[in-house]
Amino acid sequence: MAAEFEASKPIYMQIVHKILLEIARLERTAGEKLPSVREMAITLGVNPNTIQRTYGELERMQMVETKRGQGTFITEDQFILEAMVKKLQIETMELFIGNMQELGIAEEEMAEKLNSYLKKRKEGYNDTI
Repeated sequence: MAAEFEASKPIYMQIVHKILLEIARLERTAGEKLPSVREMAITLGVNPNTIQRTYGELERMQMVETKRGQGTFITEDQFILEAMVKKLQIETMELFIGNMQELGIAEEEMAEKLNSYLKKRKEGYNDTI
């Protein structure tokens, strides 16, 4: 089953992000072997060159290492993994803050609205701020 991709971003970077999210959610773990380039390409419905580029980018980021004749494995370096998770969290918060600022909402009001929303969401009301 082919994945859906945004036209505005390179497909290989979208796949990199998808794999990073899987690692952050512990769906993929330290030391785990990633599917072969061919397997991943078939699964996602993309060209194998795209997956090769994806794995190359992940290797450049030190998130994976390729062992000749064995495959590509997620790093076992916990420092690198924790730093990546923290970076994803910060990027997500910065995106949220930027979007809220574009709406003209000050930081203090942002915090109030977020707290209010989370409280109501927990209670089952997610359409009111």
